Amino acid sequence: MIEVYGALMLHNAGQKITEDSLKKVISSTGSNVDEGKIKALVSALEGKNIDELIQQAAVVSAPKAVEEKKEEKKEDEGKKAEEASAGLSSLFG
Repeated sequence: MIEVYGALMLHNAGQKITEDSLKKVISSTGSNVDEGKIKALVSALEGKNIDELIQQAAVVSAPKAVEEKKEEKKEDEGKKAEEASAGLSSLFG
C-alpha cells in the first residue's frame, strides 16, 4: 500500500513515477522497499492517466459511503423511538 501512496505523492508533486523515484520516496520514509511491488505498480501505471484512475476510485467508493450514512441514520431513528417510548412510559408508570 505504501507504494501506491508514494506514487500518489509523486503524481501530486508533478514528478514522473519511475522505479527509482518511487524507491527514493519509500526509502525516505524509513519503510522497506519491495522491488517487486514497485516494479508491478510502475508497470501497471505506465500509459495510464492517474487523474482518471483517481476519479474512478472515488466514484466506486462513493456509493459505499452513502449506504453507510443511511444505515447510521436508520439506527439513530430506532434509538430515538426507543427513547421517546421510555420517556412516555415514565409519565404513566
